[in-house]
Amino acid sequence: QVQLVESGGGKVQAGGSLRLSCAASGRIFIINAMGWYRQAPGKQRELVVTVTTDGTTNYAESVKGRFSISRDNAKNMVYLQMNSLKQEDTALYYCNAQIRTGLGYQWDEYWGQGTQVTVSS
Repeated sequence: QVQLVESGGGKVQAGGSLRLSCAASGRIFIINAMGWYRQAPGKQRELVVTVTTDGTTNYAESVKGRFSISRDNAKNMVYLQMNSLKQEDTALYYCNAQIRTGLGYQWDEYWGQGTQVTVSS
């Protein structure tokens, strides 16, 4: 019914930049918060950043000042600009969104399949 599809991952050298995109599609009535999470090998999935419909953001301390989230509500898209990348940013990055599929329906949480970001020295 609802799909989140990420794109933009890849390999980059430390200090470089990447821009991730996430498109939400399907039976969408309204989207609340959208965001990005990541999971490195052997570690738990962790918050990177979220953004609400009014633009309020919540960044992980480790990415503050380097990463920037933005969203296009008309297109149901969210973006993550990642600058000054470090090796420790290497992870599978997941898009997340809180979505209602109809008027009066509950909020459900949806995840993309992830896009790999690899930062080399």
